[in-house]
Amino acid sequence: MHYVYVLKRKDDEYYIGYTSDLIRRVTEHKKEYPCKLIYYEAYIFEKPARDRERKLKYYGSAWRALRKRIIA
Repeated sequence: MHYVYVLKRKDDEYYIGYTSDLIRRVTEHKKEYPCKLIYYEAYIFEKPARDRERKLKYYGSAWRALRKRIIA
């Protein structure tokens, strides 16, 4: 599986990432700085996951739409 995820840091900043091992990657992030996994999407294939991550990072409308859904 391939995952796109969103972390919320203690300073209220958000981090969007991609990984094929979600638990390992979130654990690595937590060692670097305090954060919380607030959302993830699972994909069978790598390309759609990478495309989704790119849209969330570089196209503001995709991130704004997701943010409305997950942050109320």
